Amino acid sequence: MNKKRMVLLACVAFISLTASGCGYNTLQSKQQGVKARWAEVENQLQRRADLIPNLFEAAKSAGIQEQQVFGDIAAARSRLLDAKNAPPQGEGGDKSPEQKQAVIEANNSFGGTIGRLLSLVENYPNLKSNENFLRFQTSLEGTENRIGVARGDYNKAIEDYNVTRGNFPMVIAAKIYGFKEEPYFKAEEGSRQAPRINSESLRNTQGGAVAR
Repeated sequence: MNKKRMVLLACVAFISLTASGCGYNTLQSKQQGVKARWAEVENQLQRRADLIPNLFEAAKSAGIQEQQVFGDIAAARSRLLDAKNAPPQGEGGDKSPEQKQAVIEANNSFGGTIGRLLSLVENYPNLKSNENFLRFQTSLEGTENRIGVARGDYNKAIEDYNVTRGNFPMVIAAKIYGFKEEPYFKAEEGSRQAPRINSESLRNTQGGAVAR
């Protein structure tokens, strides 16, 4: 190996090490921003999950007895909490991208079942005068707005992180230090709009008439 080639390789090695060091600091900083935004998303998801049992009780006290809807929401809530509370498997005590994706999918399922309940209550005019139900419905709507804001902030942080991670020479540092691409928080197609349903098809076939 001639002298020029050795000098060239030494320069390449020096530049790579320097770039990767700077890349680590940059990616680490942006990843911390992602963690902070994700923590707020989880905080708002927990807030919504905590409201649901109260919404159940208010709906039941108002005479809604569609047990299938309540059962579906309870199951979806349980899946969301299981995914959110799963022990972190990522670097630095953070959830891995795969775990975050599981939370996102469980949240979409949970949101869909809540939409079914809110569509269902339109068949119960007496709910308009039920203060408990209206209070919790308002709280839930406010929480949905907070989730939307938190989700938007998280996605902005993800875009910043993923774009930086994918650019050269950051991509080299990302591979060296194991910085993975993070998932965007995307709602399933059609999940933003609550479906219109027939409450008659949702009544418990073994139950009696619905109280009104």
